[in-house]
Amino acid sequence: MRKNRNAETLTRSVGRRNGDQDAYEKSPSITEQQTLSRRNFLAGLGITVAAAGTATTTLGNTSKALTKKSNHQVQWAMVIDTRRCIGCHACTVACKSENDVPLGYSRSWVEYIEKGDFPNVDRSFLPRLCNQCSQPACVDVCPTGATYKRKEDGIVVVDDDICIGCKYCIQACPYDARYLNPITGTVDKCDFCLHRVTQGLEPSCVNTCEGRARIFGNVNDPASEVSKLLAQNSYTVLLKEMGTYPNVYYIDADHADPRDFLYKDRYIRVTTHRKEKLRR
Repeated sequence: MRKNRNAETLTRSVGRRNGDQDAYEKSPSITEQQTLSRRNFLAGLGITVAAAGTATTTLGNTSKALTKKSNHQVQWAMVIDTRRCIGCHACTVACKSENDVPLGYSRSWVEYIEKGDFPNVDRSFLPRLCNQCSQPACVDVCPTGATYKRKEDGIVVVDDDICIGCKYCIQACPYDARYLNPITGTVDKCDFCLHRVTQGLEPSCVNTCEGRARIFGNVNDPASEVSKLLAQNSYTVLLKEMGTYPNVYYIDADHADPRDFLYKDRYIRVTTHRKEKLRR
């Protein structure tokens, strides 16, 4: 969707990235009295391995440390309940069809995570997409203002009329969620199917999900389904330590990464189902 921006939208905020880092809850320290293995200890703290080999804190209904209150009255968000995901890729196909994504590229994809040693093996699924961050790194580096966060609903979008295809935002995004569209020559990514959301419809991936693993709504509304899910369940976000405050939340997600030291002597394979075979 193309939309010309006004002068106010093009104004850059110098303090955009100086967010309230105190909103994060610090993980408890490891004491000398711990006798559990590191893995069990981490599990006891509710820490999992993040996609880049770093830790992500799992929070329950007593804290909202991973949720930074958006400056927008409406902040669309997505909760992905991996307990319901069956890895069918219906969301990926629906996204490509709805948004005319070029062959070989993806706005939304599902990773397969296989790990363990026979007979103790398991497979889990990790759906991925743009995290529509409250403090998006991609916005800060865009030289033309083509990438911006909408005041109406907090969705991060790209204005094709302004984008020059410099790829700065692609490098800045810690979630590897952007690509250069070979047809338009501009950067593209998930925008929560903005053309559907503005018409009162759910994103195509949410509408298509067979197991209803994806739930969409306004995270700033305490009565919304996404807010209730976050209040009732432990959840994680990807790469919390990057300080972008993602608005895509995961329930019971496995963030294991082959590069993490916990798995150096164990079998683990992550399949991205994209032309980029490895995670960033």
